[in-house]
Amino acid sequence: MILVVNSGSSSIKYQVLKIETEQTLSSGLIERIGLSEGIISHYKEEELVYKKQKPVEDHSQGIDMVLKLLLHEKYGIIKDYHEIKAVGHRVVHGGEDFTQSVLIDDKVLKVLEETTYLAPLHNPANILGIKAAKQAMPDIPNVAVFDTAFHQSMPEVAYIYALPYKFYEKHGIRKYGFHGTSHQYVANKAAEMLGKSIDKVNLITCHLGNGSSITAIKNGKSIDTSLGYGTMCGVAMGTRAGDIDPAIVVSMMEEMNMSADEVKEILYKKSGLLGISGISSDMRDIEEKDEQGNARARLALDIFADRVRKYVGAYAATLGRIDAIVFTAGIGENGWEIREVICRGFESFGAILDPEKNKVRGKRVEVSKDTSQVKIFVIPTNEEMMIGNETAKVIGIL
Repeated sequence: MILVVNSGSSSIKYQVLKIETEQTLSSGLIERIGLSEGIISHYKEEELVYKKQKPVEDHSQGIDMVLKLLLHEKYGIIKDYHEIKAVGHRVVHGGEDFTQSVLIDDKVLKVLEETTYLAPLHNPANILGIKAAKQAMPDIPNVAVFDTAFHQSMPEVAYIYALPYKFYEKHGIRKYGFHGTSHQYVANKAAEMLGKSIDKVNLITCHLGNGSSITAIKNGKSIDTSLGYGTMCGVAMGTRAGDIDPAIVVSMMEEMNMSADEVKEILYKKSGLLGISGISSDMRDIEEKDEQGNARARLALDIFADRVRKYVGAYAATLGRIDAIVFTAGIGENGWEIREVICRGFESFGAILDPEKNKVRGKRVEVSKDTSQVKIFVIPTNEEMMIGNETAKVIGIL
């Protein structure tokens, strides 16, 4: 069994996985860590068996609670924590130091702490989860699985920005990419659906959720992706602007007298679908208003689809040959209406959507016509399972 931990600044998500059968034995969420009333939700397989409000002082106490629940006579699934063979941790940013998942030792932890500036909102929380797990289970191996690692196969032409080269050399400013575990997971599943080895497939994977990214995959390797140094560029997202002219940022600061923090607040939290529609960052709310004839809701949907379509088209040109286009994550898996809009025009490079097959939510299925040269797949992502698989490989049990 592998315990997967996704530690946020005030939360811990966890799953216990049986890797051989890709089965989730237990899962849960601890919320509001460090606040007056924490919330603990614990599942045995898919059934909620425990939910309680109580203070959770810090991540160490949170991990202790997770272990107690897993060991509990009624709610648990193990009798001794040594039944857990390893703990796999989601770490958002590995920089250039980590191109694959690694066993965590003091040296790795030190490097992670030194590079927290690359993901100041995420990596410090990830590190807290690692330290808490090592303290609670000192003799169990811990593995770091990085969101950025899958994209470290990108060539220089894709990851170097057209800035003075010293920005890259001295400050590490380059494209890193994100959602790597999701892109890697669905790429592997797409290869299975195609009946091909992963190193023989060319794919465009569309991770579309509140945060979104598109990735070009050649022979199983990421060669370009829409997210970059940070998580704001690329397609328009729930609250993030996506690609904009940098001159706008200069204008906001010089002409509108905004501070850097104010600009950041607007670009990351008040833009995207929310900013355009003025309604919500949730695609479902916007689609509902669109059905009622709201013009800005329609504009938000059209802009989202247009930006995704442009990236897919660009990556089709980059790859040359495409085996499949994959839709995943909340919007990609469930938003069949927006998938239909996005796929308009894909016929030009051999991808033909079947409108009837496409009317599906949350299932792994082909939604292209039988005559389509390029397959179109919907594949629900499972980042936790990918983290579990990577962890098992690192410790040598898979």
